Amino acid sequence: MGVDIIWLMPIYPISQDTKKGILPSPYAIADFKSVNPDYGTLSDFKSLVNRAHALGLRVILDWVASHTAQDHGWVKQHPDWYAMEKGKMVSPGNPQAGKPTGWDKVVKLNYDNPAMRKSMVEAMQYWLKETDIDGYRCNAAGYVPNTFWAELRPQLDKIKTVFMLSEWENDPDQFRTCFNMNYSWSMYNMMKSVASGARSADKIDSLREANQKRFPSWYYQLMFTQNHDENTNIGTLDESFGPGADAFIVLSSTLEGMPLVYNGMESNLNKRLAVLEKDTISWGNYPKSDFFKTLLTLKHRNRALWNGLAGGKAVKIITDHDDSVYAFHRQRDNDRVVVILNLSGQPKTVRLTGDGFIGVYTEIFSHQPVELKPEMAVTLKPWEYRVLTN
Repeated sequence: MGVDIIWLMPIYPISQDTKKGILPSPYAIADFKSVNPDYGTLSDFKSLVNRAHALGLRVILDWVASHTAQDHGWVKQHPDWYAMEKGKMVSPGNPQAGKPTGWDKVVKLNYDNPAMRKSMVEAMQYWLKETDIDGYRCNAAGYVPNTFWAELRPQLDKIKTVFMLSEWENDPDQFRTCFNMNYSWSMYNMMKSVASGARSADKIDSLREANQKRFPSWYYQLMFTQNHDENTNIGTLDESFGPGADAFIVLSSTLEGMPLVYNGMESNLNKRLAVLEKDTISWGNYPKSDFFKTLLTLKHRNRALWNGLAGGKAVKIITDHDDSVYAFHRQRDNDRVVVILNLSGQPKTVRLTGDGFIGVYTEIFSHQPVELKPEMAVTLKPWEYRVLTN
């Protein structure tokens, strides 16, 4: 489909002492240096990574640095490696909200302890050395002090240059200390609000401008319409975006950032997958794979859609219906893309103003030639989108 990176949720042994569901949480890690036997062996995992690399793919592992399971070996071996209150280990609190997380089956690590930090770095180095993975997606990265991430990154890069993804948005310094990319929670929530009619499409501009001010110039974000947290706890693609789902996937695949294809989306996943139970996906005939392939092939081939400073900045195309139609163009060198989306349930005819988008293009889904002219009118059906490439 044009995917470059496979992100695997935690593959490590997990807690056997305290069960929240039929299975313990995959984020209650009991051993940072082993493979959960339910998934296979270390040799099996090495084979997967080798095969992925042979196909030109990269593999990143989910990493939980803020806490461990209550039955992790460190709990008995090194109790001083854990945060204590009144002589007892505690679960992590949310540093952003200043409230408990409710993760009462895990215990918080103490980052004031240099020995614990050293062992955490060594555990993360282990997977690079042993299995040749390409980086990490770091769970709740804001729960861990930035001084640790700054310490970690050069230690990993000594082994190989890694790709690091932060599941956190509210600390711009993470880009400077360690991470290549972070989660765009705010854009996800904005897109859901536009889909429901709670916000107008032009509010997307306000969010983009705010992000460009708070993050460094080279930043880019993970753009998503689904992930395991949202799918399981909030809703399926249809529940969250309704008939506009494809339009918002197009938006998240063509704005600045890296799009996420969540497990099963290529097979038109229409259920909430359980995280705490063994659950299966009905793969069927992959009805959405061509849709994703078309978008991700364009992202590969057209440099305007490349990430960070390698790509082109999205430039707004003003229309006379900016409350419901979102249009922009991106250009890098001679490569250009124009995207026009009706983010409403009503048909719209709009007039495109400006001149930065003028030219002859091909629409990537219909393969039809399109010439864009100044002040031209475009008619769009409800939730219709056009993606044009030169």
